[in-house]
Amino acid sequence: MTRKTQISLYFKRIPNIIKPLAKNLVFEFPNDENEIYLTFDDGPHPELTPWVLDVLKSHEAKATFFLIGSNIKGNEQIVERTLSEGHHIGIHGYNHLSGWKTKDVEYIADMKKAAEQIESKLCRPPYGEITRSQAKDLSKQFKLIMWSHLSADFDLSLSPQDCINHATDKIKSGSIIVFHDSEKAKPRLLGALEPSIKYYLEQGFNLMPIPA
Repeated sequence: MTRKTQISLYFKRIPNIIKPLAKNLVFEFPNDENEIYLTFDDGPHPELTPWVLDVLKSHEAKATFFLIGSNIKGNEQIVERTLSEGHHIGIHGYNHLSGWKTKDVEYIADMKKAAEQIESKLCRPPYGEITRSQAKDLSKQFKLIMWSHLSADFDLSLSPQDCINHATDKIKSGSIIVFHDSEKAKPRLLGALEPSIKYYLEQGFNLMPIPA
């Protein structure tokens, strides 16, 4: 696999130059309603996902949760709660594979295996790592959702304040923001999520789930 066939996405915000190279991917949803879209990857987590749901509920905010298929067993009630409270769910693979390091057939099969458990047309490639050929194939069945803002709460070198800064910098209507309800992200998520939500609300944004 050459570098030219890859779509690189570890940016706090996606450079405009990348977007035309990824026509099958969605980076934002421009709108006139001042809506932005909080998303959470890697759940469901038995402790963190309920905590996130509590925080969202306290602020009357909605979000989208991109689930790992292998994490669902034993956490089915959390998924049910997520949906019952008006949030949307999406697919984040069954085994959280990197598209850059996985053959197309295996990668696509992993996504479709997750889809057997997760009823959604929304799909986010793990790590944001996906090849053009994978994106072209999966876009026939799914809406591939990336992001405009990455909190980078998975990065052990960052502080919660760093993540707040990344998640709130130059937010605009249509922005898609990524946090992670995962054990690795826990210290930064716990410190960064609620201050970020308060900032969005103070700026007059409406926090909504990604259109299914």
